[in-house]
Amino acid sequence: MRFFITGASGWIGSAVVPELVEAGHRVVGLARSDASTAALLAAGAEVRRGTIDDLDVLRSAAADSDGVIHLAFKHDLAFSGGFEAAAEADRLAIETFGEALAGSDRPFTIASGVIGLSPGRLATEADGLADDPSVTALTGGPEQRRRNALATLALADRGVRSSVLRFAPTVHGDGDHGFLAALITVAREKGVSGYVGDGANRWPAVHRSDAAQLVRMAVEQSPAGSTLHAVAEEGVPIREVAEAIGRRLGLPAVSVPPAEAAAHFGWLGAFIGADSPASSALTRELTGWKPTGPGLVEDLEQGHYFRAGSA
Repeated sequence: MRFFITGASGWIGSAVVPELVEAGHRVVGLARSDASTAALLAAGAEVRRGTIDDLDVLRSAAADSDGVIHLAFKHDLAFSGGFEAAAEADRLAIETFGEALAGSDRPFTIASGVIGLSPGRLATEADGLADDPSVTALTGGPEQRRRNALATLALADRGVRSSVLRFAPTVHGDGDHGFLAALITVAREKGVSGYVGDGANRWPAVHRSDAAQLVRMAVEQSPAGSTLHAVAEEGVPIREVAEAIGRRLGLPAVSVPPAEAAAHFGWLGAFIGADSPASSALTRELTGWKPTGPGLVEDLEQGHYFRAGSA
């Protein structure tokens, strides 16, 4: 099959491309720079130049494909305070893909998230599907992105084999510059490896290789209207993460009062104290997915996060 991927040169996408190629699929990746183009070509993919704002490019690429994987999101814009604009660009891209794929029964998978889905209790794939005002986030973001995910699932009624793949907030592995790298940077700057309160709050996690495998399985076999969880570990206590970071850096692991989280952790302060465990039991039953990558703390212990330039 021939799949078109947005975010193909990103952290998850750059693992998905070889996963699909090795499975015998053709891959066309969206690239907005020469560097992304070179990386995709080296990985065995074809290239469409453009961004997710180039709706004509998205429409044409989707029409020429056997399915679409939409991993791109304007995270840089979102973290600088422009989340609504980023979510709006995402909505337009999803609508464009939906129009191009309508009535074809071709697969369309988008990236979402589990953090904030059901704070304080184990979230499942069945959570967050109703338009319930008490649900503040399907993806860990504002209402608009939650609605984007629901709109994707609704495309099943228009003849699209749509699915939403909710990723753990920590998709970890060698080369990760996301949440874990940011925590390590904060620990180095502060001289302590911090956690909020008693550190018992839990974050789900998945290794990058396992996440890429599930993306492939989603477009190959998931039924229309499916919600999947890319979660290998249901909830790793943040204190254990802080202690592992502290061991590697030779720093004490210390509690940070909740009121001081924003000052200590910066932008991470809004997330690091969240208790957001999530299950992938229904996903495993539906797809046969069996994660085999190292766990989050095990991955930290391997040391690659602490090499010069890694964090």
